[in-house]
Amino acid sequence: MSKPLPFISVILPAYNGSKVLPLSLEALAKSDLPRSCWELIVVDDASSDNTAVFAARYADSVVRLPGKPHGPAYARNRGFEAARGAVVVFVDADVCVHPDTLSRFAWRFAEDPSLGAVFGSYDDTPPAAGFISQYRNLMHHYVHHQNPGPAETFWAGCGAVRSSVFVECGMYDEWHYVRPQIEDIELGHRIRDHGHSILLCPEIQGTHLKRWTLRNVITTDLHDRGVPWMRLLVEQGDANKAAVLNLRLTEKINTGLIWVAVAFTLAALVLRDFRWLLGTLGAVLPVIYTSRTLYGFFARCRGTWFAVRVVPVHLLYYFLNGISALWGILLHHTIGEPKPPADVQAFAEVGVETWPPIPSKTPRGPWQQPVRSPGVRDDPR
Repeated sequence: MSKPLPFISVILPAYNGSKVLPLSLEALAKSDLPRSCWELIVVDDASSDNTAVFAARYADSVVRLPGKPHGPAYARNRGFEAARGAVVVFVDADVCVHPDTLSRFAWRFAEDPSLGAVFGSYDDTPPAAGFISQYRNLMHHYVHHQNPGPAETFWAGCGAVRSSVFVECGMYDEWHYVRPQIEDIELGHRIRDHGHSILLCPEIQGTHLKRWTLRNVITTDLHDRGVPWMRLLVEQGDANKAAVLNLRLTEKINTGLIWVAVAFTLAALVLRDFRWLLGTLGAVLPVIYTSRTLYGFFARCRGTWFAVRVVPVHLLYYFLNGISALWGILLHHTIGEPKPPADVQAFAEVGVETWPPIPSKTPRGPWQQPVRSPGVRDDPR
């Protein structure tokens, strides 16, 4: 006898998403999971376009947040407060899930009652044109496909959490992460700390629509991901863990070698003795060699010339890793753990439970019958 599937609440936060929502919401509508088995909640995070109007064509509920955008952590939490599912699936507005994505999530939780969270990966067909966009989206696909199974972190681009676990762990930290950063990674740490398992299933996939430039790659890797993640790891004493996706021993060694290569290169320029560049070459070649499977993946997907162009960008990735590690450690030892803005901290100290302070809405339990009445409602504040 097949096990009953849990009812699923899909939460999709969106800010000025009118360009991507026609694709991402249509992809959800094509899910092979019967529509009676899931609900869709779109959270319009203070958009200035017609995001809410368009979302209402597909969603069971649209939560509209007035004022200024408060970030995905806040938006996802407000969406969860309107959810009725035993499992909540988080999907980014610029991700088109595959037809079997929701059913795969449902079956995972049905088969393993002890499972706390599951997340998938991007597929290998990103539509955004341009070398950097293709490299970045395919790189994410590759990393997740190389590391299936038990995971230390969580990913909210296409990830699911048991509702009871989400509540137990305190939901997303909307106080510290007021813009897209590592709110999903930090949540994953708390899920594991509470004794729940997290599973990376790369066969659960979505297509990433995002267009990348070299500038926002660097900004994201440093300001929004690398430095905050390193500060979190140092604060929790996990900086030396080798099991985390981007913290395996090989990755650490490669980061160190690239910085050795930078030191040799600077020595060659300062001393005007280009024999130092032999040291640069000696440090870079092992990095390229240990990354040969990655380059082979790019060659198979996009051709040899594409793979050749990946090499310098991938070396830049290790250089940025070093900056993130050093800057994150420095910030930890000089100013301590990240603090919310002063006004947010003031509200926290007087016991306000959400930021911005709004009337708290108690999440409905998964045992309640889902109400399927489409519509748009404003979030009261």
